[in-house]
Amino acid sequence: MAKKPKSRVKGKKKKKARKSTRKHDQYEIKGNKIERKGRVCPKCGAGVFMGEHEDRYACGKCGYMEKKRKNSSK
Repeated sequence: MAKKPKSRVKGKKKKKARKSTRKHDQYEIKGNKIERKGRVCPKCGAGVFMGEHEDRYACGKCGYMEKKRKNSSK
């Protein structure tokens, strides 16, 4: 006879811990002012930064995307 497969552990699956956002890396202090380093999503508003890719900027919260302009030098 064939061997029976081992029984799996039953119950709820454990949730994976997600990495926290590093908001302090998104700002820069110059004198008495705080400046944002990256782009802010125009749909979501202040506090939601857009991810920078090779050819576009993308918002991870709402899915908004902007294409980067190509520099055509001849």
